[in-house]
Amino acid sequence: MATLRLAAEPAADALLSDDPFALLVGMLLDQQVPMETAFAGPKKLADRLGGLDAGEIAAYDPEKFAAVCAQKPAVHRFPGAMATRIQTLAQLIVDRYDGDAAGVWTVEDPDGAEVLRRLKALPGFGEQKARIFLALLGKQLGVTPGGWRRAAGEFGAAGTYLSVADIVDADSLDRVRAHKKQMKAAKKATATRR
Repeated sequence: MATLRLAAEPAADALLSDDPFALLVGMLLDQQVPMETAFAGPKKLADRLGGLDAGEIAAYDPEKFAAVCAQKPAVHRFPGAMATRIQTLAQLIVDRYDGDAAGVWTVEDPDGAEVLRRLKALPGFGEQKARIFLALLGKQLGVTPGGWRRAAGEFGAAGTYLSVADIVDADSLDRVRAHKKQMKAAKKATATRR
C-alpha cells in the first residue's frame, strides 16, 4: 500500500495510510486549517486516546472528547465543533459499517457512484469533499470501484493537481497550492466584478 504524504509528519502519514478511519477523520478536519494540520489531527487523537477506534470515540463522553480535541496543540482551530463531528462520524461508522471505516467503500462491493453517495452521507462531507476523497482512494490507495473516476468528476482525472488526491510529494503539493491560489483569485475577481 502507498504511503500518503498529507500531514508532512511520517508517523501521522503512516497512520493515514494504514487506518481508514484516521483518513476519514483527517479529511473531515480538512477545512479552515492548513492541510497538514488537518491530516495530522488523527495522529494527535490516537496518541491522546491510545488508539483511534470508531466505537470508543462514539462512546466517549462528549465533553471529555471535546477537551481531548482542544488539548494543545488542538486538533483543529474549532476543536469543539470538530469533536462533535468526529463523534458523529464515528457513530455512523459503528452503526452502518460495524466500526470498519473501509466498509464505506467495500461493503457489498459498491461502484464509484455508490461510494460517492456513501461518502456524501458522512458528516462534514459535501459534494466536493466526497469527490476529492473518492479520487484520493482511487489515485493513491488503489481503491478503484467501477466508474470511480466518473463519480469523482474533475478530481478523478489523471495528471491533475487539484486537491489532496494529487499530493504525493513536495512538487505536487506546490502545484496543488498554486491551483487553489489561482482558483481563489478567479473567484475573488468574479465577485469584485458583480
